Amino acid sequence: MAKLRKASCYRKIERPYTRKSKKREKSYVRGAPYSKIVMFDMGNRRANFPYRIKLISKNNVQIRHNALESARIAVNKKLSENIGTNNYYFKIKTYPHHVLRENPLAAGAGADRFQTGMSHSFGKPIGLAAQVRKGQEIMYVDTDEKHINAAKKAIKQATYKFPLKAQIEIVKK
Repeated sequence: MAKLRKASCYRKIERPYTRKSKKREKSYVRGAPYSKIVMFDMGNRRANFPYRIKLISKNNVQIRHNALESARIAVNKKLSENIGTNNYYFKIKTYPHHVLRENPLAAGAGADRFQTGMSHSFGKPIGLAAQVRKGQEIMYVDTDEKHINAAKKAIKQATYKFPLKAQIEIVKK
């Protein structure tokens, strides 16, 4: 299996080249991989908590689905350990729709025999990403007043997983 390409290759938001063909079936990106995010809602879904701790992006960026999943795992683990699963509601608001593609070019002796270079550079789908704009809410935690600091620390864990600068905002509902 190929190594995962570094996030700096995909973090800038650009409209990707879309192949336009006379044949409709060739205009779509075929074989888009499944999202690695397992759940979008965690904790106590039925309770109505008075405070919301939001994670808001400070710049435009793409976040890959494996980064979103690792942030989800880190935040949910921290919250369930510190305050218990009945004392919070955690939701991921962004969804990875954008298909990331790669045109792999082989290097080394004899590599020129099987590659097409940039003449057919549409690329194969390798992952998904969520396109996040400046000021957009990425995820939030609803909780009681006594658990605000623990929830804030848990949301802070998510910022280490993302290639962006973010701010944490506390709102009374």
